[in-house]
Amino acid sequence: MSAALRIPPPRYPRKIVETAHVLERAAALPRPLVMTNGVFDVLHRGHVTYLDQARGLGAALLVAVNSDASVRRLGKGDDRPLNPLADRMAVLAGLEAVDLVVPFDEDTPRALIIAVLPDVLVKGGDYSAQTTAGAAEVIAAGGCFAAIPFAFERSTTALVERIRRAAGAR
Repeated sequence: MSAALRIPPPRYPRKIVETAHVLERAAALPRPLVMTNGVFDVLHRGHVTYLDQARGLGAALLVAVNSDASVRRLGKGDDRPLNPLADRMAVLAGLEAVDLVVPFDEDTPRALIIAVLPDVLVKGGDYSAQTTAGAAEVIAAGGCFAAIPFAFERSTTALVERIRRAAGAR
């Protein structure tokens, strides 16, 4: 007969940090520090590939996540986000590539990016340094900006539309 196993608590919560404590926690991460941001509403292969590639650009990856109110202001739809902020952050924190997750409530994470000043600021292939909040400040401080090309044509918005069409066909 085997001994009963003690189920350990999940490890991901320690990767989630309140905005007020992000500078202290980010300072403890190894450099170069990579930072990105997004909604990450329904995590898909495109997100996972992107985050893994972003992490490969440095020694640690910080992901800033739009609050629920911030997502609604983006105009993605009245019912978005589908997953609440706490769930979206937990899923991201559970990924090996992600070292720290922090929420932001503003329309853009510009203030957060300027406060953290990562060594590398990363966005998807449809962004440029000119269209990315905080990129000019990161570059002026000696950091760099990288746009990661899409490896897989995936979109949460397209996925949600496909589900809606399928549900309507029933």
